[in-house]
Amino acid sequence: MLTPPRRLWLCTRATDMRCSFDGLAALVRRHLGRDPLSGQGFIFINRRRTLMKLLYFDGDGYCVWSKRLEQGQFGVGGAQAQALESLSWTQFAALLEGLDLTIRSRRKRWHKDPRLGVEAGIMDR
Repeated sequence: MLTPPRRLWLCTRATDMRCSFDGLAALVRRHLGRDPLSGQGFIFINRRRTLMKLLYFDGDGYCVWSKRLEQGQFGVGGAQAQALESLSWTQFAALLEGLDLTIRSRRKRWHKDPRLGVEAGIMDR
C-alpha cells in the first residue's frame, strides 16, 4: 500500500542523480542533518533541474519516486543559503505541474481567529 510522507522537504542544492535508496538516505543523514527513517519525504533535483527524486520511508522500507522532464525545467531557484526548504503538498503538486515555486506576494485570505469566536474573521496582511 502506498502511504505518502507526512512532510516534504526540498533539498535546494543540486544532487547527483546516480544515487538511489542508500545514497539518498546518506545525503539526508550527512548533508541535511535529518533522519531518513522519520517518514518525511525528501525531494532532490539535479543541477540542470530536469530530474527529480523523492525519497521517503513508509514503515517497512524506502520508497524512491522519480520524474524526468523531456522538455523544460522544474521551477526551483538556484542554490540558496539554506540546504533544506519545507514544501506543502500544494507546492509539490505545483512543482510537478511546471509552476515556479517563487512566491512574490501572498494574497489576502480570511481565517477564523479562535480567540474571537465563529462570527469574527481576520484578513491576512
